[in-house]
Amino acid sequence: MGNDAFKDLVGQVRSSKLSRRQFMQRAAALGVSATAVSGVLRAMPTRAQDAKEITFWTTFTDVDLQHLQAVVDPYNAQAQGHQIKLTQIPPAQVTNTTQLMTAVRGGVGPDVYLLDRFIVAQRAADGLLEDLSAMGGDDIISGYIPFAKAEASYNGKVWALPFDTDDRALFYNMDLLTASGVDPKELDPANGPVTWDKVAELAAKVDKKDNNGNYTQMGFVPWANQGWHYTYGFSFGGNFFDQSSCQVTPDDPKIVDAFTWVQNYCKNLGADKVNAFAGPAEQPGADPHQNPFYAGTQAMVITGDWVIANVKQYAPDMKYGITYMPVPTAGMDSVTWAGGWSVVIPKGAKNTEEAWSFMQFFAGPDGQKIYTKVSNHLPTLSALASDSTLIASDHKFMADMLPTAKNRPPLPVGAKYWDELSSAWQKDYLDKGKPADLLKGVKDAVNKDLQKYCPIS
Repeated sequence: MGNDAFKDLVGQVRSSKLSRRQFMQRAAALGVSATAVSGVLRAMPTRAQDAKEITFWTTFTDVDLQHLQAVVDPYNAQAQGHQIKLTQIPPAQVTNTTQLMTAVRGGVGPDVYLLDRFIVAQRAADGLLEDLSAMGGDDIISGYIPFAKAEASYNGKVWALPFDTDDRALFYNMDLLTASGVDPKELDPANGPVTWDKVAELAAKVDKKDNNGNYTQMGFVPWANQGWHYTYGFSFGGNFFDQSSCQVTPDDPKIVDAFTWVQNYCKNLGADKVNAFAGPAEQPGADPHQNPFYAGTQAMVITGDWVIANVKQYAPDMKYGITYMPVPTAGMDSVTWAGGWSVVIPKGAKNTEEAWSFMQFFAGPDGQKIYTKVSNHLPTLSALASDSTLIASDHKFMADMLPTAKNRPPLPVGAKYWDELSSAWQKDYLDKGKPADLLKGVKDAVNKDLQKYCPIS
């Protein structure tokens, strides 16, 4: 009966009684394999090589790029008259959209762009994005979790569709800790979060140097991977923005305390030598195999849930654990933060209708279900975020923290704020300035630009 039903569906789609998307949905309900469905669609008269090309740009690399392609392929299998071409542009820091801006101003921008969601407000304020509210975005955005919806909106309009989300925790290599005389059970999440000072204590037992005084392995590098300014500022209880005064507040005393802890940690170990050990792996486009955590030379790292998939590819034999973000004082609640990406239509895109169709698939239920399964990221659609069948067992710890996760303030100066904080952060961990002075400089630089947008709705 199943074969007969599938044959009937094939006949209907070939006679145009069903759209390609309807065919895919009904075939999936019958339990037909994706391979069989794709085979039927690829044999349809509209061939990919004859279809209009819709360009989709991303700076993602390696395994993350493969995960995006896993969503693009099924869309292309059911698309009519057009095909999405996923194009990798040179990796860059998340706030660096120079290539996009140059292309848009030159009239050769892509139709769709993958943009870090926290800078959507600034790129919208810059006039770089198309208004999705005019395309029906207001109705669609209502289905997303609140903070992702807020990040995709600015001044009452929708500028992006949220794609995924994530949060951060302390990952640790059990074997490396054990070999260094540390019992990994000390980091067991069942015991609650450890303090930052405890992390430093355990890390010191792992640190090793060669005859020239250079680190060959380290227990912990506070600023590596997701060890950002926001990470520590939130952990220490700081606030980065005051809505009532429309002011950024990086000089919050608790954020100053966070910067001070990191600076002292690095200074005690030799800031330049710590940087020499971990710095190369932090450069855009760095070979993941050379990452100290994957290579087995760094015992603990603050990172996000995407690393669950990356470990399987780059360090499949690693025995690792995940625990809460550390706290400054024993007994405090652990604080993590969430980020994520979005899809946007750059200003002046030539194929907005097809781009909008793709975005609704890519960031909608179809695309997010695929991406969640292949990447172990978390969905941003409210209906999927509570779907336990989508969350892999090794991902549950990260998923359970999401309801209380903080997020970066979505500001029309969000990219500038990040860049100014990042510049101060690097000076901080390299011991190139006093934390309070560095953060005061960030406040002055960002608030000067922020005022022209106040009040922010």
